[in-house]
Amino acid sequence: MNPKSEIEKLSKLIEDHNYRYYILDDPKISDKEYDDLLKQLIDLEKKYPEFRKDDSPTQRIGAKLPNAIGTVVHKRKMYSLDNTYSIEELKEWEKRVVKNLPDERVEYFVELKIDGVSAALTYENGWFILGATRGDGVQGENVTHTLKTIQTIPLKLLDSKQEMIPDLIEVRAEIYMNRKDFEVLNQERKKNEEMIFANPRNATSGSIKLLDSRITAKRKLKCFIHSFGVLEGGVSIKTQAEFLERCRKWGFIVDENSCLCKSIEEVAQYCLKFQNKRDKIPYEIDGVVIKVNSLAQQERLGSTLKSPRWAVAYKFPAHQVTTTVLDIQVQVGRTGILTPVANLEPVECGGVTISRSTLHNFDEVQRLGVKKGDRVLVERAGDVIPKIIKVVDSRNKKNIKPFAIPKNCPECGAAVIKEKQEDVAYICPNPGCPKQLERRLLHFASRGAMDIEGLGESVVKQLLEKKYVKDLADIYYLSKEQLLELDLFADKKAEKLLEAIKESKAKSLARFLFGLGIANVGVKAASVIARELGSLDAIMCADKGQLEQIHEIGQVIAMEIEKTFQLNQTKTLIEKFKKAGLRFSQEKQIVVSDKFRNKTFVFTGELQRLSRAEAAKKVESLGATVTSSVSKKTDFVVAGGSPGSKYEKAVSLGVKILTEKQFQEMINEE
Repeated sequence: MNPKSEIEKLSKLIEDHNYRYYILDDPKISDKEYDDLLKQLIDLEKKYPEFRKDDSPTQRIGAKLPNAIGTVVHKRKMYSLDNTYSIEELKEWEKRVVKNLPDERVEYFVELKIDGVSAALTYENGWFILGATRGDGVQGENVTHTLKTIQTIPLKLLDSKQEMIPDLIEVRAEIYMNRKDFEVLNQERKKNEEMIFANPRNATSGSIKLLDSRITAKRKLKCFIHSFGVLEGGVSIKTQAEFLERCRKWGFIVDENSCLCKSIEEVAQYCLKFQNKRDKIPYEIDGVVIKVNSLAQQERLGSTLKSPRWAVAYKFPAHQVTTTVLDIQVQVGRTGILTPVANLEPVECGGVTISRSTLHNFDEVQRLGVKKGDRVLVERAGDVIPKIIKVVDSRNKKNIKPFAIPKNCPECGAAVIKEKQEDVAYICPNPGCPKQLERRLLHFASRGAMDIEGLGESVVKQLLEKKYVKDLADIYYLSKEQLLELDLFADKKAEKLLEAIKESKAKSLARFLFGLGIANVGVKAASVIARELGSLDAIMCADKGQLEQIHEIGQVIAMEIEKTFQLNQTKTLIEKFKKAGLRFSQEKQIVVSDKFRNKTFVFTGELQRLSRAEAAKKVESLGATVTSSVSKKTDFVVAGGSPGSKYEKAVSLGVKILTEKQFQEMINEE
């Protein structure tokens, strides 16, 4: 074996696979096969270090620097951008651009503003020689050693024609971390009792400034190129669009969402489009960057001391804000679990006003060290409930005592317990606790359960206050006269609610089982159990061992169901439901094919041949389960016209997506 040629051969093969995986997103080998090839190369280079080249794939593994990171003076100042916060402000910026370019046609190039860390990458004769942070714009930190570990930063520029590679180029980049990778990183840090990062940007910043780039290499950082500071020799470029297209050919990653706009109206449409779908993007974005497309026009427009006149940022409403904790209260859920909730000084975040944030559990309160009067960082992404990330300023330390776990239920006064010492949750054990009953009634009437329209929070509270309802079954014994005593109830509204209650008697066994609110029994588990056992009586008689034999029903769910139906109060409640006329029988479904047995479907978008309800009923009759949300456990997402966020989530999780035609063919085969 010739070690030199073998190292060159392996290096070339691994780089080809890197290109397919990171640039083309079209891998041809498994991760295991890739790791085996890399290990072979590492072993060979250790044995024959004289044949290792500077652009070897092994240089991305990282090493530890013995000394502190140095500073780098940028060849050209890295400016910051002026911000606009509305379409009106954006149009005012455009007026200034047009005024300074009289009688000239102006086009705009728009790119998503990635919430990452700015960096400058310098290449000499195609070789990556220097990487630096933005710093103060004039000089930054030398982070070449960590940037080399990022697979989407080429160590050597690609080009079929060598003369197209510049003699010297300094490109500007945004280093970032996908949300999914950020969540995994924080889970690992939490497990190791390390401080968690507040957001992907903080995680990225910390990662590229490490002395030990071996740690950086494990954090799956990524890189988008968006502009350049210096370009000397090799190629002539006239527009921003042309520059980014050239970057693709050199082997860089460019955000595929960027595009050319002919007018400011098109720019505005682009900004609003991504403002509405920002949470569907796999990485954090906080706005849109708008640039004059022509480089010659950019040069004529020039810059102020701080910002270029030819570019501006359109900023989205903030996802993270700071505010003050006014108080910490404890809520009681339908299963008796006590949850601490922070009442906040109202603040706008992500386009809505936030005044409350869950603290999840008491361990989380202690981990954060949060208490009344503290200034906290709050995050809200999309429709997710706001959460406190960290305390940024702890005030009144002497006057305010740390938050204490309550010894008694704040609603009924019962002594709180932990069912198991290792449990995180504290529980109110009193089944007669009024707040628990309120939550159970709302859950029972919810859309995913018995779907009783009109039985909302205000109505439930009044029914409990008047003692017309003392358990779940009591709603089926309500009279029109009782309802007319409630606020804002007249004949029509009372009759409508009574009709909705009557219609719910015919709901499926699966919906009823879910509606009972048994701990850990969700929509899918309820559906599977109802299908397999066929009747409520069979479920009530089933022991833990029988339940665990059902596919996807684990020990925890089996134990909760057995425990619930062994209680005398549950048996009494079921008898009361039966007397009210609820139907519990559900024939065991015949599973036609293993193709559908125990599979989970989600439907999204507009179906043409069947309604979504009809499609759901069809697959359930074949042994599948239908849920309303997409997760890693989802087997198929059926996408009709104009699919929403479920489609995007399925793509990000790698869930199998079927068109309506493919779904129909799948059904017809059976």
